[in-house]
Order: sequence, then structure tokens, then C-alpha cells
Amino acid sequence: MAPPAQTHRSPSPSQPSGKGEVSDLKMQLRQLAGSRAPGTDDAKRELFKKVISCMTIGIDVSSVFSEMVMCSATSDIVLKKMCYLYVGNYAKHNPDLALLTINFLQRDCKDEDPMIRGLALRSLCSLRVTNLVEYLVGPLGSGLKDSNGYVRTVASIGVLKLYHISASTCMDADFPATLKHLMLNDRDAQVVANCLCALQEIWGLEATKSEEAATERETLLSKPLIYYLLNRFKEFSEWAQCAVLELVSKYVPSDSDEIFDMMNLLEDRLQHANGAVVLATIKLFLQLTLSMADIHQQVYERIKAPLLTLVSSGGPEQSYAVLSHLHLLVMRAPYIFSADYKHFYCQYNEPFYVKKLKLEMLTAVANESNTYEIVTELCEYAANVDIPMARESIRAVGKIALQQYDVNAIVDRLLQFLEMEKDHVTAETLVLVKDLLRKYPQWSHDCIAVVGNISSKNVQEPKAKAALIWMLGEYAQDMQDAPYVLESLIENWEEENSAEVRLHLLTAVVKCFFRRPPETQKALGAALAAGINDFHQDVHDRALLYYRLLQYNVFIAERVVNPPKQAVSVFADTQSSEIKDRIFDEFNSLSVVYQKPSYMFTDKEHRGPFAFSEEIGNLSIGAESTDNVVPAQRIEANDKDLLLSTSDKEESKGSSHNDSAYNAPGYDGSLAASSQADLVSLDYKPTPNVPSATFAIDDLLGLGLPATATPPPSPPVLKLNMKAALEPNAFQQKWRQLPISISQETSINPQGVAAMTSPQTLIRHMQGNSIHCIASGGQAPNFKFFFYAQKAEEPSTYLVECIVNSSSCKVQLKIKADDQSTSQAFSELFQSALSKFGFL
Repeated sequence: MAPPAQTHRSPSPSQPSGKGEVSDLKMQLRQLAGSRAPGTDDAKRELFKKVISCMTIGIDVSSVFSEMVMCSATSDIVLKKMCYLYVGNYAKHNPDLALLTINFLQRDCKDEDPMIRGLALRSLCSLRVTNLVEYLVGPLGSGLKDSNGYVRTVASIGVLKLYHISASTCMDADFPATLKHLMLNDRDAQVVANCLCALQEIWGLEATKSEEAATERETLLSKPLIYYLLNRFKEFSEWAQCAVLELVSKYVPSDSDEIFDMMNLLEDRLQHANGAVVLATIKLFLQLTLSMADIHQQVYERIKAPLLTLVSSGGPEQSYAVLSHLHLLVMRAPYIFSADYKHFYCQYNEPFYVKKLKLEMLTAVANESNTYEIVTELCEYAANVDIPMARESIRAVGKIALQQYDVNAIVDRLLQFLEMEKDHVTAETLVLVKDLLRKYPQWSHDCIAVVGNISSKNVQEPKAKAALIWMLGEYAQDMQDAPYVLESLIENWEEENSAEVRLHLLTAVVKCFFRRPPETQKALGAALAAGINDFHQDVHDRALLYYRLLQYNVFIAERVVNPPKQAVSVFADTQSSEIKDRIFDEFNSLSVVYQKPSYMFTDKEHRGPFAFSEEIGNLSIGAESTDNVVPAQRIEANDKDLLLSTSDKEESKGSSHNDSAYNAPGYDGSLAASSQADLVSLDYKPTPNVPSATFAIDDLLGLGLPATATPPPSPPVLKLNMKAALEPNAFQQKWRQLPISISQETSINPQGVAAMTSPQTLIRHMQGNSIHCIASGGQAPNFKFFFYAQKAEEPSTYLVECIVNSSSCKVQLKIKADDQSTSQAFSELFQSALSKFGFL
């Protein structure tokens, strides 16, 4: 039968048209099944390509499974490959369909063509269906004894696949012993390498169960086996060479002569074109010579040229990987690379991540002999139009200055940056000048002369503004306008969003007051009053501390806030030496690229914080710990106060208030000494937008609660079921199905922020209002909750996504409801309950 004419409906196999196309493919494949007419294989190829194309873009073509299997009865190896690809994709998810493939795969495992035998065996082992394990043992045993090296290569890895499907079947068939025999005797180097990798993994996993397996694992590091692998080293492929080098790096030579023999044998691998082989060889050399200091230094000298060659010869991705390893070596021995600093100059076409790493290396290799050239180059980068690059360059200049190399010239360069009138350059330079003044206070006169000309209105970045404020407070006696600049910043207190800036501003005003009291008295009173009324807990606490110190004794306050300081000799390192050594032990791995030990990005406890998601399906509700989930059944175990009605709570609230109110703090002149009575004036009237200082800490300090606090609004009329219950799976399903009824931003009062020491406090409060939490997560300042509630009269459910930002006192709400008409009423009830948080 002649092959059917080609259809014009889909001229390109990469553009299938969907279900209609699949039906046509099924029909055409059925027509070609069993046909031996000339041109049949070509027609099958085109149809197979279309099937694979559909499968690749996500169209379900499992309906043509039987037709594909029938059409695989051919000697065309291209058709075989495409059929095996199709079968492997669908068989693992459809065990019933996988059973249909066993016969033809077993038949192909006995084909005359070794390529087909190997491909069929690989596909058979890749089915990964537990029920079909019995069909793998025979073909694997035959494959391991096959006369063709490719088939033995596939079979050796197939044994490892079988072990992961059914370890007992693999061990009962005694496949590890066969692999060991092949590893020691096979003439094909790739078979030896595959057997080695399979045995390492199998015996590594079995070592915890069997002493025999533990003994076998130790034999992999025996001297005869290591020498056997090294003598055949040049026969291995690049991948196999890396595997052998990794194994050899764990071997402990008996003496120095053995170390030198191994290094001489492998030295030519340092000139290998493959970067993985070079890095694996370098790791081995470094490990072998750790206990030989002189030889270890010579190894650094020897590996320097190959690494620098790899950096310049590959693409940016390879350059970054090699640079990361080079960076690790530079940090351990900077003097060895100090003469090669020009290799770390940045090229204009390099990506930013490569440039940033090079800047870190330039900082590390800087010394007395090359500092001028390096800083000159870095100053060129500071004028770069690429703002992140300019920032990193200025930071690099500062780091070199902190290393005490050519400080005079570097300070002059940094002060020139302040005259460039670029906001990002000014911001970074101010931060560095602050650090330089902490280490080199003798340069204060030159620096302050330039810094004093900078307007605080032109500095917007929090860290830069904090640095400028620090200098205004620390060198108030040298800066004529310092009190007035600080006063203008205090006047804009409410507009300042950064708590860090407000903290620095408080300290700077107090320092300035000790140096220039008459000019700073008004500003100090305004700052303390604004700070005590600040919603941020740290700012509030610091202002209260300063206020009480001044109230107790001004001279003691000065000794606490502004004592004599010594210059900072060494700034804290971001990484401990122990972590750096751990990274070095994991050379030639992702640990070097990430610049952290492997346990920090593989262990669960070191992973990142709770990741917010728009979909509740991404939350691990079922796996939440009891600390983060408060089930409905736990309501009865909570404090009885949570079960009180609204009126009961109002009564209990009214009776629990202290009669004395704390008016924050209008200074009445009651200082410890009468001579200090008029030093501070706190007649600052905060605007209505500034919340009163009524945090929980006020109770600890005996400050009471405000009598003038506005009571939260009464809740709207909507009765909720106090004992509502909802399964997590049901919550997930409803969340996906229901549309968003209300999406809005509201606020939480500062008392609530102070009371939210952990997410559970808010969860328990909302439970007292018949609103229950199904999942929660996050860490300060962002917390995320999923709440639900049900009507008391009817089975109508409300779902809420609530994101609380404790630093801004803002709350983002998304509400979904079975009954859309009552969404607004529930939203008002939810916000009413939220507004009471911290008052009850």
C-alpha cells in the first residue's frame, strides 16, 4: 500500500493544530502500521515528528500510543529513537500503557543492531514502573554481558536505575558484583566509568544497612584501584575524568613521593580545554598538598595561569564560574595574585555579575605597590553610566582605603566624588566617608569641609542620609550649620519613612545638644517628643531611653550617649574563617559559586523566609506546624476571654483601664537637679497623624494607657459561626474557584503592631471574633494569614488573604465569599475586629 499523500493542513511539524490533528495522526499511523511499501519509513518519520512536536508543546497524544508501538516494528534507527522518546514520556505516568511496550522493548533488546539493543535497554530501564521490575532483570543481565561496549555502558547505568526502583531486586540479582567485575576488567573505558559511578551510589546507600557494602565502598579508595584508574586516565571521556578525579581527591596517599607521582601524572590535565577537568585537577592538587605549606604555595603559582586562561577563553557563564573559584583562591592567598591585577580589570561588554566579582578581587589583591593603579581604574568605573557598577566601584575604593593602602590619595578621590553632583555617587560616598572617619578620625577636618557643603535635601537614600546625620552629630562642633540642619530634618519627621534614619536623627540631636546646647534645645525637645510618639518600636524605645537619661542626669547621659571613642581598627567580616574553610573543602562545586557551604542552601532550616504567593495552593497548609496553624478545635482551649460576647468584652475593657493616663511626655521640668530644669523643652505638638505613644512597653514602664484614645468602632450586624470548621483541601478548592469580592488596603493601629509579638497573637484575637486561621507564615515586618469564617444562620463561607506590614502599619486584604452580597458587611466586621487588636 502506497503511503498517503501529505496533508497541507499543517505544513510544519512544529505547528500542530490540536485535537483534530491528533485524530488525523492516529488514522494515518494506523494505515502505515505493518506496511512495507517503498517510502513507508519516510512517511512514518514525518508522522512521528508531528507526534513528538505535539507532545513537546503539551498536547496530549497518548491516544496514539498503540499505533506508535505498532509502527515501531522497523529497522530504521531514527524511528526507533523517536518511538522510545514517546514511550518513555507516557509510560511513566500510565503504567497500563507501559505494559504494552514490554514485548517490543524486550524484542528490541535482542536485535542484531547493537545501537538498537542499547536504546531499547535504556528505554526499558527508564520506564520506572515498580510493577514491571521483573521484566528488567533478564535484559540487564544480558546487557552487562553483551559483546558491544555501548550496550554494556547502558546496562551499567540501567543497574543503578533498577536499584532506585527496587533495591532488593537489584541486590538479589547480584548486579553490584557484576559491575565490580566489569569495572576491573572491561576494556571499554566508558563502561569502567559508568560502573564506578553506579557502584559509588549503590554502595554509598547500602553502607548504612550492610557491613559488607560499607567494606566494598572502602575498597573504592584502595591503592590498587586508584592506581588502576589513574593508569587508564587518558582513555576516559571528560565526564569520566571528572568522576575519577573526584574519587581520587578522597584518597589519602601514604607519603610525599606518592603525592608527587600522582601530580606529575595529572599535570597535563591543567592544560585541558574542558574547564571542569581543569577545576577537578586543581581541587585534587590543593587537597593533596594541604599539609605541605611550601608545595601548596607552589601549587597556587602553578594553577594561576590555567585559571586566568579559562576566564578569558569562555563565555560569561563559564567566566563567572571560574572567577568564583579564582576569587576563593585570591581571598586565601592575595599576595600570589597581586602582580596579575590587570587580569581583573572589567571589560565593557561583560555582564554586571562578572564585573562585580572582578571588583571584589581587585579589592583583595590591592597592596602598596598596585593601589594607585587599581584605584585609578576604579575611579573610571565610578563615572560609568551603569549605576550599579558605579556604586560597586565606589565601595571597592572605600574597602581599599580601609585596608590602609595609600589613604591620603584615596580620601582625596572620595571627596572628588562628592563634587560630581550625581545622587547615587554622593550617596555611596557619604556612607564610605562615615566609615573612613570611624577608622581615620584625623581626616575629619578635610572631610567635614566638603560634607558641610552638601544639602540634606539632595540626599534621599536612607543609608546615605543616616551617614550624613551621623556626621552632623559626631562633628557638630566643626559644622556651623549642624543644629539647624538637624532641626529642619526633625520638622519633616513624619515624612521620613526609614526607621534607620529616625534612629540616627535621635542620636545625632542628643550628641549635638551636648556640644551646642543653646542652639539645639528646641530641636532636642521636638525630636524626643516625636520619637516617643513614633509607631516604630525601636525609635520609640530609644527616644524614651534618651528622655529618661536626660531626666535623671545630663552628665551621665553624655557619658552614655557620647563617650570618648577609639578609632575602629578592623571592621567585622561578613564570613567567618570557619565558613571560608568549609567552602574551600567543597571546591569545584556550587558552594564556591554561591559563596556559602552546601548545607546553607540544601538544608531546610537554612532556606529563605516564607514566600508569598497569590495562590493558596502554593502554601503547605497540610504541613504547617502547630505553631503556625491554630485549628478551630483549639478555640475551647484558649483563654475564656476570647469567647466573651462583644458587650462583655467592652465591659471588661472598661473596668481594666487604669484611671491615670499617660500624656506622652509633656516635659514638666522635674529634673534631678534644678539647674537642669530648662535644658530640654518638650512642648512639641505632634500632628493628628502621629499616633500616641501607647505601646505595650508603656505598661512595663508604668506609663499607663491614654484616656483620650478613640475606641474602636462597633462591629456591623453580621453573625458568624463561632465553631466554624473548614478542611485545608476544601479551603484550597474554594480559593481557586471563587472570584475576589473585595481587594483593599486598610491599617492596623500601633497598639496592634506592638501586641503582635508573633503571628499567633493576631490569630487568637481573630478567633475570639469567630474568624479562624487556616495557614500563616512570614517574618517581621511582613506577615501573611489566610482566614475563614462562616455565617451563623446558613452555610456561607468567607475566605480572607491578609498581609500585615508591621513597619508601615498597613494591611492588604483580599476577600472571597460564597454570598457576594454580604462581602462588604463581612469586610467591615473583619476590619472592626482588626481595629480592636491591641486594645483588648
